Amino acid sequence: MPQTTGLGHVGIYADDFMKQRDFYNRVIGLQIADENMERGMCFMSSDPVSEHHEFVIMKGREANDETKTIQQISFKVPTIQDMREYKEALEAENITIERIVSHGNAFGMYFFDPEGNRVELYYRTGFPVPQPHGDAIDLSRSDEELIADARHLLMTKEPVK
Repeated sequence: MPQTTGLGHVGIYADDFMKQRDFYNRVIGLQIADENMERGMCFMSSDPVSEHHEFVIMKGREANDETKTIQQISFKVPTIQDMREYKEALEAENITIERIVSHGNAFGMYFFDPEGNRVELYYRTGFPVPQPHGDAIDLSRSDEELIADARHLLMTKEPVK
């Protein structure tokens, strides 16, 4: 059977193309790899040298305000400190953080972008904790305390059947 090697990229339509482009570039920190303003396309990446684009924004969203077109868009971060700094940056943008949780296998921070798409920033712990799981966590705690709690989950959480 053929197999994929991973997720290549995600593309979304935007009502306000420039507002979304600005948010993902300035606040989330994705770099603009290429764009075609005439067509309303922006190709973005956390590292355009190793992956040309991981995220694409296109103008022309065609859904009413109540239509949910995306369950979530998730971006990995390299450290727990990055999550703390994103929390500050999002709060400075008056973006409400929906929740910050430990999934055991990762710590996730959830919020909505300017057009109401759920976004997750997550740090992978490396612990194979069965899912779904999501305990609220406090990022003011030390990295060591947060990791110790995630490790404890690995030993106590029953596998999902």
